[in-house]
Amino acid sequence: MRLILTAAFAALSFAGAAMADPAEGTWKTQVDDGAYAYVKVSACGAALCGTISRTFNDTGEYKSKNLGKKLVWDMVPAGGGAYKSGKVWQPSTGKTYSSKMALSGNTLKVSGCVGPICKKQTWSRVN
Repeated sequence: MRLILTAAFAALSFAGAAMADPAEGTWKTQVDDGAYAYVKVSACGAALCGTISRTFNDTGEYKSKNLGKKLVWDMVPAGGGAYKSGKVWQPSTGKTYSSKMALSGNTLKVSGCVGPICKKQTWSRVN
């Protein structure tokens, strides 16, 4: 009986790992206001969220006050590498954009708008 339970638990563990969203991982943002960040994207419920895990400027890595803050949230998979209905926060302005993402290999295109003002960045996969 113990062997059966162990096998069942192992199978469920492998299934969970295999079902990870392809956008999960760490992404390098483009430079904004002289700095860039590594954003760790992971599941948060049925959506994806991204948290600032490391920050860099022209002198190298530094400890920003934004470390650990959510940069992306409520990003819902829409199929074919597309994500919709999300929010992205821009630390340099403090603005939150209604946004979407598009995944293609190791590139993640993030775009969003606040009213008529729209911005976009292309992030590259770190791992």
